[in-house]
Amino acid sequence: MKNNLKVERAIKNLTQEDLAKLIGVSRQTINAMEKNKYVPSTVLSLKIGKVFGKSVEDVFFLEETD
Repeated sequence: MKNNLKVERAIKNLTQEDLAKLIGVSRQTINAMEKNKYVPSTVLSLKIGKVFGKSVEDVFFLEETD
């Protein structure tokens, strides 16, 4: 699974720390998601979508190999 977290953060002018505080996780969690090393839970994905005003599918997407 891939994501657009870094792009969406840039659009909203948020740091990893800012986003982490908004959704209640550590900055390291955001970093791991951006590097595709951590797949967030459904609840976390929904919180992220809400911060960006987008659906989960607009932020996270499957690759052919998934």
